[in-house]
Amino acid sequence: MDFESVFGLLLRNFEKEKIRYALIGGLAMHAAGYVRSTADMDFLVLKEDMPKVKKMMLGYGYEAFHESEDVSTFVSPLKPMGRVDFLHAHRKYALAMLQNAKEQRVLEGKVPLKVVKAEDMIGLKVQSSSNDPSRHNQDMADIEEMIKVNKGKLNVELLKEYFSLFGRENELSEILKRADDVK
Repeated sequence: MDFESVFGLLLRNFEKEKIRYALIGGLAMHAAGYVRSTADMDFLVLKEDMPKVKKMMLGYGYEAFHESEDVSTFVSPLKPMGRVDFLHAHRKYALAMLQNAKEQRVLEGKVPLKVVKAEDMIGLKVQSSSNDPSRHNQDMADIEEMIKVNKGKLNVELLKEYFSLFGRENELSEILKRADDVK
């Protein structure tokens, strides 16, 4: 996927159409100091903006691969344009994540855009690993690394709230303990 080109295309249109968005997923983790490979782009978008997003994506030749109340996935038949996932912000926590997103630079500083906070990325990982057990190991490894990389900078109370939403407080306690053991 040609991330830089796709970012250019999407960000111009997000601004033109006044689409409220924030980067999430693997590329957002780069902005939080944790680098791992990713093959797609993920955005949090205000649910009421999704009709504009869908029209834009279809207009650029993407195909709607999956659509639900909470998520839309678009895939281009052109490999460089890749896959773009949109999480629909319409619930309390997702709306707050969108509201609190800050402009940061990704792709080695080339692309400025709004990115959710590290705590919010962790919260999304807790949710995804709770909803899809096959993602548990990778999501938990991502969470642990983000906590280690951002040690001392995170709002631990917010992390506790995210984990408690899914009855997983003990997992966070264990991760925090291991992070404290790291010198």
